[in-house]
Amino acid sequence: MSYAIESIAQSIGARRVGEYEATIDWLLTDSRSLSFPEETLFFALTTKRNSGVRYIPELYARGVRNFVVSEEEFKQVENGELRIESAMQDDDAQPILNSQLSTFNFSSTLNFLIVPNPLKALQKLAEVHRERFNIPVIGITGSNGKTIVKEWLHQLLSPDRCIVRSPRSYNSQIGVPLSVWQLSEEAELGIFEAGISEMGEMGALKRMIKPSIGILTNIGGAHQENFFSLQEKCMEKLTLFKDCDVVIYDGDNELISNCVAKSMLTAREIAWSRTDIERPLYISRVTKKEDHTVIAYRYLNMDNTFCIPFIDDASIENVLNCLAACLYLMTPADQITERMARLEPIAMRLEVKEGKNNCLLINDSYNSDLASLDIALDFLVRRSEKKGLKRTLVLSDILETGQSTATLYRRVAQLVQSRGIDKLIGVGPEISSCAARFDDGIERYFFPNTEALLKSELLKSLHSEVILIKGSRVFNFDLVSEALELKVHETILEVNLGAMVENLNHYRSMLRHPETKMICMVKASAYGAGSYEIAKTLQEHHVDYLAVAVADEGSELRKAGITSSIIIMDPELTAFKTMFDYKLEPEVYNFHLLDALIKAAEKEGITNFPIHVKLDTGMHRLGFEAEDIPLLIRRLKNQNAVIPRSVFSHFVGSDSPQFDAFTRQQIELFEKGSQELQAAFSHKILRHICNTAGIERFPGAQFDMVRLGIGLYGVSPIDNSIIHNVSTLKTTILQIRDVPEEDTVGYSRMGHLIRPSRIAAIPIGYADGLNRHLGRGNAYCLVNGKKAPYVGNICMDVCMIDVTDIDCREGDQAIIFGDDLPITVLSDKLDTIPYEVLTSISTRVKRIYYQD
Repeated sequence: MSYAIESIAQSIGARRVGEYEATIDWLLTDSRSLSFPEETLFFALTTKRNSGVRYIPELYARGVRNFVVSEEEFKQVENGELRIESAMQDDDAQPILNSQLSTFNFSSTLNFLIVPNPLKALQKLAEVHRERFNIPVIGITGSNGKTIVKEWLHQLLSPDRCIVRSPRSYNSQIGVPLSVWQLSEEAELGIFEAGISEMGEMGALKRMIKPSIGILTNIGGAHQENFFSLQEKCMEKLTLFKDCDVVIYDGDNELISNCVAKSMLTAREIAWSRTDIERPLYISRVTKKEDHTVIAYRYLNMDNTFCIPFIDDASIENVLNCLAACLYLMTPADQITERMARLEPIAMRLEVKEGKNNCLLINDSYNSDLASLDIALDFLVRRSEKKGLKRTLVLSDILETGQSTATLYRRVAQLVQSRGIDKLIGVGPEISSCAARFDDGIERYFFPNTEALLKSELLKSLHSEVILIKGSRVFNFDLVSEALELKVHETILEVNLGAMVENLNHYRSMLRHPETKMICMVKASAYGAGSYEIAKTLQEHHVDYLAVAVADEGSELRKAGITSSIIIMDPELTAFKTMFDYKLEPEVYNFHLLDALIKAAEKEGITNFPIHVKLDTGMHRLGFEAEDIPLLIRRLKNQNAVIPRSVFSHFVGSDSPQFDAFTRQQIELFEKGSQELQAAFSHKILRHICNTAGIERFPGAQFDMVRLGIGLYGVSPIDNSIIHNVSTLKTTILQIRDVPEEDTVGYSRMGHLIRPSRIAAIPIGYADGLNRHLGRGNAYCLVNGKKAPYVGNICMDVCMIDVTDIDCREGDQAIIFGDDLPITVLSDKLDTIPYEVLTSISTRVKRIYYQD
């Protein structure tokens, strides 16, 4: 739905500067997600760590002409502090925009909408847009299950209605307005998620979503750090339902039931229950079978039954919330039964896999609509940057959108063109019928169905391409992914980028001050996870610094396109040129290194090269002593080749209470030494001493910056507990054989059997990082969820496991460590730390990345 720029200005109460005629279809808050610049309105949001106004010059160069900025930041533009230059100009024409605002005419070039707060303006615009629609809107909140309930409701209700829903997990203060903005004249039902992390946030989401039907999934510990109690969190979430017609929840949950009663909602309640027959929706029976669950229920004195293809408790709870919503919307019982049986699992991730012929695969073959296509294309563009690979899209028909085929594929073609796709492979009769809508400059292929694509030779011809596989479930694009993927029996390390971001945010939430900066450790190939993908994701989440051990690690990141500031923790005298060339900032810990660095920088004509000064406060590994500081200051002030950017030290035992007295002594020494250094210089020198454990246990010592290491990868250094697991090491069973009692298995006949056994061979050994001390029954892996002990000695490339009591076959998966077998189990067996296990995983083990 389009709005004239003057209408938007009026709606959000903006002061308009500029008279550029514009019609707005798209709202943008992230410059990386730009698709249609001429029809885009960019909101320059200010966050704790960034300011959107910084991206206005780049966006202007890319064609955006409409911007919402705060009064304060607009002064930067008026004062010429923000340089906005023309992307291009003809020889015979005047520049579109001169380098400073003072010399340029607003009326013909762009619009600034000036508001007190761009985020509030974005939310206000969403409120105004929502008021135009008198349709049922389902608002979903809770700690877990929001996205699954939303997607399952779409599966259950979309055959009969045109539905607009939140893309993926767009449920935040920024995500909700972008979701609501998708409402169009064709919409018959809206389904929106609402997520909060602190008190007072739900009111804004409620005004934008304005739900008529409310679903509360559950209340758990997610984001609990900003709430006094679960009850307080529940009451805040229930704010979403203040003006609902009906609210749906688990009536057997005492916490939720009590909070609903206290909130005094005027809405009708559908509190489903498995125990109270008087509840509006009574679940009379839940019967779990081997691969499905049968559910019997009573609603309005009518008994019915359905089954779902899931057996886990979370899926059952989620589906009961969906059932209640379907019943309220008067979906016939026979339709509910039919569609429940066909519910599909919700893929909460974009999988990145290595493909054949030097291709990189992005598998999103789970659902397909315009919103998720836009997100997936954005992911494709980011992953293809700096790799020198062509961009290829394999796309099926997009089903059940409520739009005409011509309108739908005109928008698809615009998206494809705006994202710079080089090759399009369309599958399905509808997209094939619209082939002419796609730009002639794009290499195009169309097939009536997936079978025809697989029978062709096209997939075999793909070479050195980043391939996004995006399709509706019915097209079975998993077969396309399988055909393109480098596979067979292999050992892989699966890295969950979404979990890593959750860990990052977990520790960010512990920072006392939002301006405190964060250094993230990506040395040793990001603790074995693979430095580029980790660094890329951290850069996208605006960490302030990355840290690696040696200059070669930093230069490789630069070559791969990482632009974040990078600290070199162990600089070598032979690597100064590399550090200068790639703008890598070294740690400096003694005068020999400092003098050599200064001499090398002066020889290269370099001035004010940033360095990070290390003080020794008790580790006695590296660092300047307290008595060195006066001479250090004199040496630094008598030259201009290098400049101290930060001063830091290293905790010895911040993870253990037994060393707390020593840690406090370190903090005192650091504070004294760092203040002495700062007093000698007029510029700000950042101070940092907290490692992962220190962030949590010594918040008073967070200073200007903190360093996040093992916690980023999901392991708490305090108690070895798993926060959010990031890395899963898995392999497959190559062969299974029956071995008689009293025979032996493996080298040196160390695997003695005491019973007739089934022995499986898996392709992982000590050359892959599986420590030999785990063999001979000292540890186990998981096969189909059950423990399979290692038998005999672990070999270089293969090891053997006992699967006698496990129902398994060749080709089944074996988990070495992961969600259900924490890496700490292995490190405890080896009497070591998780760091060593993670960093021991060989580079020959393929890394596969996915994002929640």
